[in-house]
Amino acid sequence: MLPPSRRDFVSLTVSESGSYTNSKQWRRQSCWRKWKQLSRLQRSLILFTLMLLLQLFLVFLFLSAESRLEAVREAFRHAWKGYKNFAWGHDELKPISKSYGEWFGLGLTLIDALDTMWILGLEEEFAEARQWVAKELSFDKNVDVNLFESTIRILGSLLSTYHLTGDSLFLEKAKDIGSRLMPAFNTASKIPYSDVNIGKGTAHPPQWTSDSSVAEVTSIQLEFRELSRLTGDPKYKLAVMEVMKQVHKLDGKQDGLVPMFINTNNGLFTHQGMYTLGARADSYYEYLLKQWIQGGKTEKEFLDDYLQAVEGVKKNLLKKSTPSGLAFVGELSHGHFSPKMDHLVCFLPGTLALGAHYGLPADHMELAKQLMETCYQMYAQMETGLSPEIAHFNMHEGSTQDVDVKIADRHNLLRPETVESLFYLYRFTKDKKYQQWGWEILQNFNKYTRVPTGGYTSINNVRDPASPNPRDKMESFFLGETLKYFYLLFSEDPNLISLDKYVFNTEAHPLPIWNSL
Repeated sequence: MLPPSRRDFVSLTVSESGSYTNSKQWRRQSCWRKWKQLSRLQRSLILFTLMLLLQLFLVFLFLSAESRLEAVREAFRHAWKGYKNFAWGHDELKPISKSYGEWFGLGLTLIDALDTMWILGLEEEFAEARQWVAKELSFDKNVDVNLFESTIRILGSLLSTYHLTGDSLFLEKAKDIGSRLMPAFNTASKIPYSDVNIGKGTAHPPQWTSDSSVAEVTSIQLEFRELSRLTGDPKYKLAVMEVMKQVHKLDGKQDGLVPMFINTNNGLFTHQGMYTLGARADSYYEYLLKQWIQGGKTEKEFLDDYLQAVEGVKKNLLKKSTPSGLAFVGELSHGHFSPKMDHLVCFLPGTLALGAHYGLPADHMELAKQLMETCYQMYAQMETGLSPEIAHFNMHEGSTQDVDVKIADRHNLLRPETVESLFYLYRFTKDKKYQQWGWEILQNFNKYTRVPTGGYTSINNVRDPASPNPRDKMESFFLGETLKYFYLLFSEDPNLISLDKYVFNTEAHPLPIWNSL
C-alpha cells in the first residue's frame, strides 16, 4: 500500500532562466499569458463588459441616492397636503383632528418651510406659498410674539429665501418684521425682553419672571447682523452685538459654560450653578462658532469663547455610559452631575464638525463622531427607532442598557438635531453610515408619525410601537428643519448649500458667509 501523499510542501516552479518563483507569481504570469492569447475582439468584449458593470453600479448608486431624495420630497408633499387642506395660513397643523393651532397667527409653518421648498425643487408648492406671503401676510397685528422664535423662524426664513431666490418680496417682509421686533431691546440692561407686541411696538418679559433664557438672547445675532448688512442700517447689528458684549464679560460662567437665565433688569445671570447644553443654553454655543464663521473669522472673541466652552464641556459634562461606553453630555447643578441629555444636545456633533472643517482642533471632529454615535443610539435603542425628548445614561457597573427613559420624557416632537448633525458628518467625512442612519430614522418617522390624511404628528411614547399615542401636532420645524436636513444629508452635491458659502441659523435657514459673497 502506498503511503498517503504529503500536503506540507511548498509549490515551486522553475522558470526557463532557472530562477525560482512562488506559485502566486506563477499564477499571475499564467493569467497574463492567457489574456495575451485572447483575440483583440475577445479582450474588447471583456473590457466592455467590465465597464458596463461599473456604469451599472454607478447608476445604481445614483438611483439609490435619487430615490432617497424623492422619498424626502414625497414626505414634504404629504406634510404640505395636510397643512394646505386643514391649516392653510395658520401656524401649525393638527393632523389627527384635521385642524390647526395658533401661536402667533402668522402662518408660521408656511414661512418656516419657504426655503425648504426652494431647496427641494418643489416649484408648485413654493409658488402658492409665495402668493400667500405677497397677498395675505401682514405683521401689522396686535399680537405678542416671542423674540427668539419669531427671529429664527420668520426673520431667518425670509432672509434665507431672499438670498436663494433674489426675490425682493422676502427682503421687504424681513425688514418689516425685523423693525417690529426692535422694541424688545428697550431695556435698562440692553438684554432684550422675551416678548414683543409687533402691532403696538411694546415689549415685556414673561408674566412669571423678569428673566430671559440665555439661549434666546444670544441666538438672534446671525439674523439681525445680516439684516443690518442688507439694509445698511447698523441699529439691528448694534443691538444684538451689545448682548454678546455683555454676556462675554459676565461673571457666573464655569470654564466657558453659561447659566440658563439672564435678568433683563440688571443684565446679570440668574439661577447660577446650573449648566447644560440642552434647553435654554444650547444655541448660545452654536452661535458663538457661527458668528465667527459668518463674519469671515475676524471676530476673535467669539472663537475664544467657543473654544473655552468646548473645553468646559469636556472637563465638566462629558462622560461615558455603561455598558457600551457611549460618550454623552450631561448636566451640572451646583457641582452635582446628572447623566441627563436632551435630544436638543444632538446639535453638538454637527457644530463640532463644522468647527473642525474651519480649522479648529482635530479632536473636535473625533468628539463629534463619538457623540454622533450616541445620538444615533438614542434612536436605535428605542422600540420605535425614534428618540425620546430626554434620555438618561446609565453609569453604574452592571447596567445592561445604556439609555434609560423616564415616562414623562418618552415623547418625540419630530425634532431635527440628530439629522442636522448627520448632515454635517456626512458632508465632511463622506462615510455612508451617516446616510444609512438617517434613512432608518426617516423610515421610522414614516412608520410611526405619518398621518394618512396628510401631515406628521408628534408622538407621546417612543417605547411602545403598538401604541405610540399621537399628540396631534406637527411643529413648523419639521418642514423648516427636519426634512431639509434629510434632503441635504441624502444629496451627493457638496455645492447644494455649500458650507463654505453659507452658515445655517438655528432653524436651518442658510445665510451667506460675508467673505464668500
